[in-house]
Amino acid sequence: MKKLYGLAVMLLCFAPALFAQEHYNEGPVWRVQLIRVKPNHMDEYLTSLRQSTKPLLEEEKRSGMILDYKVFFKDTMHTPDDWNICVAVAYKNYAAMDGLGAKGEALRDKLLGGKQGAQQLGEKRQEIREIISSELMQEVFLK
Repeated sequence: MKKLYGLAVMLLCFAPALFAQEHYNEGPVWRVQLIRVKPNHMDEYLTSLRQSTKPLLEEEKRSGMILDYKVFFKDTMHTPDDWNICVAVAYKNYAAMDGLGAKGEALRDKLLGGKQGAQQLGEKRQEIREIISSELMQEVFLK
């Protein structure tokens, strides 16, 4: 009887884990930045993304550091301070993000001419845009 009781307790303990993924499979992890580009600076910001961010993301994709990236425009604004562009980067899983800083810095230095070049780019972007939110999200695939 004690064995049966122990088995029932163990099943109850592990039941939530067994049913947790009943409805979905885990997909990639996305780093999503919601950005508000200041008025009259969208062309300047997109030029900056095209000239510096895109080559960096393409190299990260070629080297397997990321799976993909996407840029979205938001057509509906609820307030004047709402975001209007989104940059999303996909990683295979959370573990793929381990040690990413050092790898990213090496690519950054190669493509942007070192830490100083990246800092100057960041300072220039701060003048024309504001990061509203930066989120980490797990994509799921419904079964």
